[in-house]
Amino acid sequence: MSGTLQDRAMGAIMGAFVGEALGVGPHWYYDLKDLRRTFGGWIDDYTTPEPGRFHHGLKAGQNAQAGFILELMLRSLIERNGYDENDFCQRLDRELFPLLDGQPRSGPGHYTSESIRHAWHRRVVQKRPWHEIGGAADTTEAMERTLAIAVRHATEPALMSQAIANNTALTQSSETMLSMGVGYGCILARLVQGDILDERISQQPMNWIAEGALSFEPVTTRQPAPDHPELPLRARRHIVRDALHAASDIAAMARDPDVCIEPAWKVSHLYGMPCAFYHQLPTAYYLAARFHDDFEQAVLHAINGGGQNQSRAMLAGALVGAQVGLAGIPLRLLNGLERADELRQLACALSSQIPD
Repeated sequence: MSGTLQDRAMGAIMGAFVGEALGVGPHWYYDLKDLRRTFGGWIDDYTTPEPGRFHHGLKAGQNAQAGFILELMLRSLIERNGYDENDFCQRLDRELFPLLDGQPRSGPGHYTSESIRHAWHRRVVQKRPWHEIGGAADTTEAMERTLAIAVRHATEPALMSQAIANNTALTQSSETMLSMGVGYGCILARLVQGDILDERISQQPMNWIAEGALSFEPVTTRQPAPDHPELPLRARRHIVRDALHAASDIAAMARDPDVCIEPAWKVSHLYGMPCAFYHQLPTAYYLAARFHDDFEQAVLHAINGGGQNQSRAMLAGALVGAQVGLAGIPLRLLNGLERADELRQLACALSSQIPD
């Protein structure tokens, strides 16, 4: 399967799971001296969280909550043969929210992000309908699940872009977040189709915009209708263009011999170690462009940069996994991932549904 669309699609999905699991032990160390004291000079494998740290109780090779939600998305996409918002929402209601209590250190993975806690509170405690759930979080949780939408609908830009925007709006209602999520999805879709993350990566998505192939309308102030709540939530075209240009510009920088970031993990200091998308996406793009043919180096530099390294490695893992394919992900990382065979079967099932 190496070099095929299916192999690249599976590489993107499994790359995301691997990247997320690598971050379980060393997640959210902002003091890099503390990170090095705990895990040594270079983290090169799955690790178990220290007592009192985030995700304590998980073991090396297990996925945390972002992986749990990504799997929910995969199962929904596969069983419904594409994005079905009602089905995905029912899965959150049935399979995730009963496991939460509104506190940060709870739920699958022993930590729940702000956007998901906010959604749980509005949905479970306040009993609001789904079109009233989204909050203002500027973090990347939606991208971490909609990456599966980008893979499944990689050859269908209109459907893909609208599904990503709609799904993002469930938990994060900012139009900027919708735009950034669609931008990331477009880049990932092109990589699944065989492009490389370089300075030309934005060309085809920009053509989609020019041709009207991305399903967006001008921003409107209309109130959402109960049966179609996502109507007013459209990513602004110019923001999507900016997101696409940023990916190309950062990829060009990663390949520019006059730009030197050594070691590569220090790119997280250049763009910032915190959780917001404007720190996470540039670093993920840089590492995925610089190590476009070396999955291991991309995700390990993402992890060793500290801070919100789990999301960084998950987003970069999908981007590089799509470029190298499943065959390009080191076997030791796949073998060390808990339930790898089951996750690989899901990735295979999803990839088999992608239209040519």
